[in-house]
Amino acid sequence: MDATLASIVAAASPLVYAVVGETIAEKAGVINLSLDGSIMLSAMAGFATAYTSGSVLLGFVAAMLVSMVVALLIAFASIELRLNQIAVGFVLTLLCADLASFLGNPYVGQRVAGVPPLAIPGLRDIPFLGTVLFEHNLSVYGSFLVIFAAYFFIFHTRRGLELQGVGERPEAAHARGVRVNLLRYVYTVVGGALCGIAGAAFSLDVLLGWREGRTQNYGWIALAIVIFGGWHPVRGATGAYLFGALSVVALKLQPHWPDLSQILPITPFALMIFALLLVSQDWLRRLADRFPRWRRLLSGDSPSAIGTAFWRD
Repeated sequence: MDATLASIVAAASPLVYAVVGETIAEKAGVINLSLDGSIMLSAMAGFATAYTSGSVLLGFVAAMLVSMVVALLIAFASIELRLNQIAVGFVLTLLCADLASFLGNPYVGQRVAGVPPLAIPGLRDIPFLGTVLFEHNLSVYGSFLVIFAAYFFIFHTRRGLELQGVGERPEAAHARGVRVNLLRYVYTVVGGALCGIAGAAFSLDVLLGWREGRTQNYGWIALAIVIFGGWHPVRGATGAYLFGALSVVALKLQPHWPDLSQILPITPFALMIFALLLVSQDWLRRLADRFPRWRRLLSGDSPSAIGTAFWRD
């Protein structure tokens, strides 16, 4: 049981990075729909860099930079060119996937050492929790840190309030002296960086290696989980762990149900529809009203200005 839960935590860690990163970007009002292609391209870039340089750390840095560039293109197209974020993101998804396939072809079948294990002394000896949480590597531990850092920053700091302001009421934030478009640039790129880490975590840890379609559909899954999580990093991370559990269980059941592998590729789209239906129901709002202390966690409303451009004039 402990080993199964530990494998779920490890399998979900790349999705945690992607979900938290996209949550931050969408909190600022920018939808990065290129997530699927961006994860794929950053996974390829991270693996190729690690293979060429022999450094896993450089692989993660390269993956972050690639995904940050893609996110910057999304922000530039939305803010400066005033183009539709959905359309631009969809085009970039296809472009990034094709680039990953073309540029990554020489690295198919190659091997790298991957992220080394790093059990935490003392904590690893805690009954049950030690095996589940503290016998992983820095990539997994970083996903824990990202969840709590994002939660604290968004809901317990002044900068976090400004982040929420530019995604909810950009006009009011501008009136109070907040540089709306600058913050949208910053947080979209930050979200892209976390998406890049997700890609590297796939190819250098969870799905060690590279081949075409290695991370296909994980970006759509992350987008669905952001909606399911109500644009809250803790709820989003919970959704990532639930999907990780689904993946591990499906892997264990596959020898008994071989056809299961044909169903898994279509699950992201079913999950996205289910997430939209779930957060649109009034029962979630009534539950939040009944428990005011948990309103922030239970609220499922999207940022009011998400997907819209802001003009100072």
